[in-house]
Amino acid sequence: MKKPELLVTPTCIQDIELLAQAGADAVLIGEERFGLRLAGEFKKDDLKKAIEISHQHQMKVYVAVNAIFHNDKIDELKDYIQFVNESGADAIVFGDPAVLMTVREVAPNMKLHWSTETTATNWYTCNYWGRKGAKRAVLARELNMDEIVEIKENAEVEIEVQVHGMTAMFQSRRPLIGNYFEFQGKKMEIKNSTKEEMLFLHDKERDNKYPIFEDSNGTHIMSPGDICIIDDLEELIDAEIDSFKIDGILKSSDYIIQMTKLYRKAIDLCIEDRDQYEDLKEQLVAEIKAIQPVNRPLDTGFFYKETVY
Repeated sequence: MKKPELLVTPTCIQDIELLAQAGADAVLIGEERFGLRLAGEFKKDDLKKAIEISHQHQMKVYVAVNAIFHNDKIDELKDYIQFVNESGADAIVFGDPAVLMTVREVAPNMKLHWSTETTATNWYTCNYWGRKGAKRAVLARELNMDEIVEIKENAEVEIEVQVHGMTAMFQSRRPLIGNYFEFQGKKMEIKNSTKEEMLFLHDKERDNKYPIFEDSNGTHIMSPGDICIIDDLEELIDAEIDSFKIDGILKSSDYIIQMTKLYRKAIDLCIEDRDQYEDLKEQLVAEIKAIQPVNRPLDTGFFYKETVY
């Protein structure tokens, strides 16, 4: 039985070796100027060092170049992609065709993972981008289990699915929070997301709190809970999904490392000893709940329900 890759998003360069020891097979890194909603900021020097450390531990490194690019950033893409290629990255994650075209020009042997977060909802679209050069499609978080399995059955590319962490619900290129503060006659310094300065949209009717932050890519509103399907991996593994992702955005290093250890254990057991995995499911969930932030309830996302738009 095929073992899926365990892909994790580190917060800093110090996480890399610890994640390797915890059982990660690959990491997704990048910098805010070129990538969206990253768990940590990896400028060029850190990115190069992270690749070196990862490869020493046989971990792959994927670099996020999946921002929404306007004309003012296009001229920077060539130099950045050349740097990523020369640094030895294993793949570039993209959504904008400008990235694909630039990779063809300056790094034609670089692998590409197509990720738009919202539009990878059918296998025709996944295969379209595969025929354009992508080796992997990162599926939308709004798909249910049956849809994911059907896509995998018909896909000509690798398939990546998020199994843990928060998800993006909304992005605007406009600085909505900053504009609101300005309207009130106040000034707000726009920073990348920080745990200490987290803002929330509070839905009193549903008693939900939606994390909201701004960075140079605009305003981001995140889900009120975290996906967690550590006790429901069988169908995805049996379908031979290629990569399971733990998204560590707005989480601490310790949290991400602990999640990596638990999912490593769950994946290995589910493949090597299915009966023992079934016996330990409740324990695995309990261990996650013990370290889960009190304001972040766990749920199964859309794996077992239809998306409501």
